[in-house]
Formats: sequence, C-alpha cells, structure tokens
Amino acid sequence: MLDKKLMAPWIRRFLLEHIVGELNLARNTQASYRDAMTLLLPFIAARTGRAIDRLAVQELSSDLIRLFLEHLEKERHCSIATRNQRLAAIHALARFIGTRSVEDLGWCAEILAVPFKKGPKGTLPYLEKPEMDALLSVPDRRSERGSREYALLLFLYNSGARADEAARLSTGDLFLASSPAVKITGKGNKTRVCPLWPATASLLGALIAAKQPKDRVFLNRNNQAFTRFGIYALVKRCAGKAAERIKSLSPKRVSPHVIRHTTAVHLLRAGVDINTIRAWLGHVSLDTTNIYAEVDLEMKAKALGACEVQEGSRNRSWHQQAGLMAFLKGLQVSVKGGAALPTITSSRRGDSPKEIA
Repeated sequence: MLDKKLMAPWIRRFLLEHIVGELNLARNTQASYRDAMTLLLPFIAARTGRAIDRLAVQELSSDLIRLFLEHLEKERHCSIATRNQRLAAIHALARFIGTRSVEDLGWCAEILAVPFKKGPKGTLPYLEKPEMDALLSVPDRRSERGSREYALLLFLYNSGARADEAARLSTGDLFLASSPAVKITGKGNKTRVCPLWPATASLLGALIAAKQPKDRVFLNRNNQAFTRFGIYALVKRCAGKAAERIKSLSPKRVSPHVIRHTTAVHLLRAGVDINTIRAWLGHVSLDTTNIYAEVDLEMKAKALGACEVQEGSRNRSWHQQAGLMAFLKGLQVSVKGGAALPTITSSRRGDSPKEIA
C-alpha cells in the first residue's frame, strides 16, 4: 500500500506509471525527469539529515527547492535553461502528487509557486550553404566508414531529423521506390513522413541492402547502432575538421540540432511554406516554426530591399515653394476672418471632384 507521507513511492509511480504509462511521453523525457530527481534527492537529504528513502513529501519545501536551483547554477555551473528544465520536472512531480493526495494540495501550491528564471535569448544557430557543404565534404566517401558517415550527415540535412530520431531509424521506415520518403517517429511517438532527395535515397538503399525491416539503418565503426550521443560526437568531429577549411565555422558550436535548424532555414529560403516546414520538422505548434522566419538575415535583407526608398530628384526647399506657402497663408487668413475655408477637391478614384464647405 502506498505510504502517502513518503516521497519514494510517489517518485516511482510518477516515473513508471504516469510519465510513460499514462502520458505516453518519450523515454528521453523520463530520463530527464529521472536525472532531476537524482540530483534533487541527495541535496534535500543532506540538508534535512534524513535517508533518501525516508524523505517525506512535506520535507521538500519551496525554500529547499530554491536553494537547490541556486546550487545548480553556482556550484554545478548549469545554465538557466538547465535550471528551468530541472524545475519543470519538480513542478510535474508536485502536480502529480497534488492531484492524488488532498492533504498535499497546499504543499503542491507552494512548489508550483517557485518561478522559472528568465534568461537571455540568443540567436538561433544555423549554417550557411557553403558551411553545410564543407561539413558534408569531411567524410572520406571512398571508405565504407566514410560512406556511412556521409549518408548519416546527408540524411540529417535532408530530413531535419533529431539525433535520437536518426539513431532509432529502422530499415522498415524507409520507402525508396518511385517517390523516396522516410517515416520518422519523434517526440511523444508522433510520426511524420519526409521526402528524400534521390542522392539520399541511393545512399540509404546501399546501407540497407542486406538488412531486415527492424534493423537499425545507421551503424558506427563497430557495426553497432548509433546512439544519439554517438551522432553528436560524429557531427562535432566533422565540424572541427570542416572549420579548418572554412573559417566562419570556427566560432560556431555545430550539433545535430544545428543541422536541423539549417534545414528549416534553407527550406524557408527556397520558398517552402512555413506550415509545410512545421510538418516537415514535426512541430506541434506553428509558433515554434516561426522562429526561423525571424532569424534568417538573408530574407530580412530581401524584405528590406523590396521596400527601399529610391533616391529621386530633389524637391525645392520649402521656402521656394511659393504655391504651397500662399495656400497656407490664405488658409490662415480665412480662418481668422471667419470666411469660408478654401475649397478642397476629392481625388479618389471613381469619384467626381466635389467641393467640401
């Protein structure tokens, strides 16, 4: 029977039953929440002098939560984004307990009152076309390993897939017939279908020639399935070598997600509708995709050029325009003298000029 006073049974139910069983969230979400609890519980136990398994719900006070968040920033040197991510996990746990334990509603409200911290918003990173070409040119396609790495990089650029989505891609998800496409399973087990370039389809076809439908598509140098961490390491290594050829890459931190951003920006520049890009990337909300329209300097420059004021012949100085000055002086005199205002004709298209008294 669940001991509602202890935190340990609640956390087990939260991670096993609620996150995966009830909400059907991704395993990565479960891992993220697990990591937050792994950091939080020893911190609270050290401050309260209690064993982790004997911590009570009420001992996770809002004051200790604030101290924990401060500990993440100052001692563990975590970013504000990481701090907020840990707090989101704590909020989710508090809501889970509060909706199932009436006596803990007050505690739940106190935990939810701990605010997220506003941090600086940096510019969205992406690669220009020459930079992306330099990245793709790093793998030695003459070797089997280089050919597989090139196929993986090209697939990331073609599909805009996340690293975890590419790592879990299986042979049965590829459709390489007349209209090549790939079925990608993303966050929350949501699936989407993306078209593939003929070059990408040809490379992938060679990779899966002797594989079964459930076999992973991308294998590392040990012929084992790539993990998302392995894909991240591959992209980082290739970016380091590409930076030796094109200097603009040196200050950029290139990752699989940066390639995903690059795909979106390049699709936008090619004239692809923003809603199509949303479906392409698997975004739930269009607001998430709209950020790419805001960061693309090239499109901003084109928009600015379309409304640029062309310099024409200079008008005469205001004091040389006798007709206008005479009109203004006449208008002033007529108002002072109580006489009728000068007549003004309407120049709207389709209307005959009318006098306005």
